[in-house]
Amino acid sequence: MKRFSDLNDVLTVKDIKEFLGISRGKAYDLVHEGEFHVVRVGNRILVPKRVFQHWIEGNK
Repeated sequence: MKRFSDLNDVLTVKDIKEFLGISRGKAYDLVHEGEFHVVRVGNRILVPKRVFQHWIEGNK
């Protein structure tokens, strides 16, 4: 999974980890540091694809 078109509309921390090629811990660091808007559903941390794409493009 290396293209935005391959990603689901809502991403998990695992999706972000795999897309960026980073460790699980670093992916959790990104979501906990407020690098982009996240939605919490119970214990799950979800990130809208468009929010992640804006962050990647430097548009936060």
